[in-house]
Amino acid sequence: MTTQVDSVWSAPLASTHPVVRGAAALDGVLDGLDGVEVTGLSGAEKRSVLLELTRTAARVEALRLRVLSAGQAAGDVADQDGSRDAVSWLAHHARLDPGRARHLGHLARALGRRRLLAAGLASGGVDLAQAAVIAQALDALPDTLDPATVRLAEERLVAEAAVFDPRRLRVLGRRILQVVAPEVAEDHERRLLDADERHAAAASFLRVRRRGDGTSDLHARLADTVADRLLSYLHAHTNPRRTHDHASASATPGDRSSHDHRPHDGRPHDRRMADAFAAFLEAADPTRLPLHGGDATTVVVTTTLDALVADLHQQTGTAHIGDVPITAAQARRLACTARILPAVLGGASEVLDLGRTRRLFSPAQRRALALAHPTCQATGCGIPAPWCEAHHAGDPWSRGGRTDLCDGVLLCSHHHHLAHDTRHRTERHADGSVRFHRRT
Repeated sequence: MTTQVDSVWSAPLASTHPVVRGAAALDGVLDGLDGVEVTGLSGAEKRSVLLELTRTAARVEALRLRVLSAGQAAGDVADQDGSRDAVSWLAHHARLDPGRARHLGHLARALGRRRLLAAGLASGGVDLAQAAVIAQALDALPDTLDPATVRLAEERLVAEAAVFDPRRLRVLGRRILQVVAPEVAEDHERRLLDADERHAAAASFLRVRRRGDGTSDLHARLADTVADRLLSYLHAHTNPRRTHDHASASATPGDRSSHDHRPHDGRPHDRRMADAFAAFLEAADPTRLPLHGGDATTVVVTTTLDALVADLHQQTGTAHIGDVPITAAQARRLACTARILPAVLGGASEVLDLGRTRRLFSPAQRRALALAHPTCQATGCGIPAPWCEAHHAGDPWSRGGRTDLCDGVLLCSHHHHLAHDTRHRTERHADGSVRFHRRT
């Protein structure tokens, strides 16, 4: 059975209009190429065809936008089935995303006002994404500008489309007045920045959704300045990328061997960023946070004494942060971290200890460790000492260990996790470095 949508696509038109005949001819040419093998093309032919097809696609889009603009103006596209307008009709019958269809409608109207931009798209010198960026930049210009200046800006941006991609065109478009009308550029930039700040403040959000499998989804939209600051913090926590070739090429003959044997971090980049986010939160100074419940923000880990002092080789025992369960190994690791307060319960659940801040290395001890070891002491790790955590490398604090300088090592969050992971053992060397080995 033929549907209404199918009939829209397949209904033949007896028309002599060149646009109708041209569209049919294009369709016929593509029919003739359907199924033709492209593996026989040479490299030069592929490069040529790719560029030519990109240019042709831009020209076809220009024609579609011209027809859409005419349909919007005349109102005769939507009247067939009572659609709201030509854009809605196209979204329904061409099965386009409504947002995408509205974007095409906006661009069609913009091209009706921007003759140079429309000509650039029609000639294939500007593609659809570039045209959208240029139109947005021109629409953002002050209404008080004289038409000659606006036309000069349009002419310059269309010319730059031959050199720059949409992302860089967006930057140029924002600053185009510095080229064509520098006397008003500063005031225009200030107005744009004010508008951006208001938009960022209104659009920002952060949501957390528990997945029920030990993880949570974090969804956020942040101002660019906030996102850039967060990324700079996270990048400080992720190990710099050092490939074997890069290290060998940059090292001097005397120290090349030390670079050649750096352990490879096999974690995917997004996993490393997630671990860096956790490390950043643990490294934050709680004394500089707003008061929360009458005290600086803390995390209270509740566990039993037996679980806390269990041998590290045992994989038994649990603890809780609020009502969220964690392993006893994780609790022992958190006990090394500043301002993590263990609430240790005996058999009758009486509170035996709350705090014991003397277990923590003092700022002076941390500074002394950092002077001796400017980076994480795990072999091959380059995380700076200020981002590391002080770990009891002798007897653990949970088993009566002392918080002495000789027993302290600085470990980044990743290696601090490994130090408390029962699947790994550690080996300390005379120079203070720590090497991790997977247990067999």
